[in-house]
Amino acid sequence: MADLMKGKRGLVMGVANERSIAWGIAKALAGEGAELAFSYQGDAFGKRVEPLAASVGSDFLVDVDVTSDDSLDAAFAALRDRWGTIDFLVHAIAYSDKTELTGRFTNTSRANFKNSLDISCYSFIDVSRRAAELMPNGGSLITLTYGGSNRVTPFYNVMGVAKAALEASVRYLANDLGPQAIRVNAISPGPMKTLAGAAIGGARKTYRHTEANAPLGHNATLEAVGGAAVFLASEYGACTTGDILMVDSGYHVLGMPQPDNI
Repeated sequence: MADLMKGKRGLVMGVANERSIAWGIAKALAGEGAELAFSYQGDAFGKRVEPLAASVGSDFLVDVDVTSDDSLDAAFAALRDRWGTIDFLVHAIAYSDKTELTGRFTNTSRANFKNSLDISCYSFIDVSRRAAELMPNGGSLITLTYGGSNRVTPFYNVMGVAKAALEASVRYLANDLGPQAIRVNAISPGPMKTLAGAAIGGARKTYRHTEANAPLGHNATLEAVGGAAVFLASEYGACTTGDILMVDSGYHVLGMPQPDNI
């Protein structure tokens, strides 16, 4: 490792277990020397995150409900009290009622639409505003998206709309925060075997399809996504902002499946 993140501190939000994309990112950042804090929601997730955090030398965990202003206020106050400033934030938080991630998009309920957009999109805007206050010398904000934001993916439904809104938010935040030397980007992996991904109807078929057709012949790995995050959070990403970085083995360039799969 090259210690690309040595001397930098940041918050990683959204680790659920060792297969989480957020965990792949956390491992890569820690491997390059970053000092990490982790958020979790509720005791059950806290018990899962604590040993993972310890494995990368972190004892800094904060319980956060991104739908609660009071909870977010307390979390960022804890960051300020302990570190004063931060250099990066990783937002890997999304949610939708899994019963609406099957069937037809037209059956999306009003309540789940609002909840999905609140947690999956607005929460990034909210934490970005708070994180920016702790970045007097600039920094990097990273979120996670998916190709279902701009191309119809079976059963992704309202999450596709939420991710489209998230990607638009990345661009607007990049413009707002650029004068403060704060970069805002998203990473877009293809389908991955995560707890969140498993909630989407037909997830296994989608995973196998992209694996069979991606130009590189496989889906993204946690290590590859983690490396992309290190680039965006490090000084090597100093001139990259407002971007959606594709880490999907090239699947996004296709117009049709590979000839053998047509």
